[in-house]
Amino acid sequence: MAIVELRFSAQPEHVRTARLVAAAVARRAGVEEAVLDEVRLAVGEACSRAVGLHLSNGLTAPVRVVLTEEEKLFSIEVGDEVPGPGGGPGDTVPGLEAALDPDADTEDEMGLAVISGLVDDVEVTSSERGGTIRMSWPVSASPELS
Repeated sequence: MAIVELRFSAQPEHVRTARLVAAAVARRAGVEEAVLDEVRLAVGEACSRAVGLHLSNGLTAPVRVVLTEEEKLFSIEVGDEVPGPGGGPGDTVPGLEAALDPDADTEDEMGLAVISGLVDDVEVTSSERGGTIRMSWPVSASPELS
């Protein structure tokens, strides 16, 4: 198992770097070339959401991105430091079903809806330490080494 961790200050200009790093690590892990655009877009949405939450809550903590390569799975976790409602460890974000509604009208809900449209395996959780969006994709048997 290989893990890459990226932390960046909550500034919109750093989201592009997170997308590029995620795509490069996904390619090396063996994610299909046709899926890499979805990886870029999903990571961009998740990181933009985290940056927005940090900025709107006046937080200076970095946004955390963890990229994990396992034998048959590549996963990305994007974490923010904004405590969620309820704050219980591992709580699913309240209203996630509403956020996935195509008629959602807030930017946060729209971002989650975009991510769920791009990624088949997505989980959004919240705790007293912040929220996490976990996304994963299958990898091919023989990753490209470029």
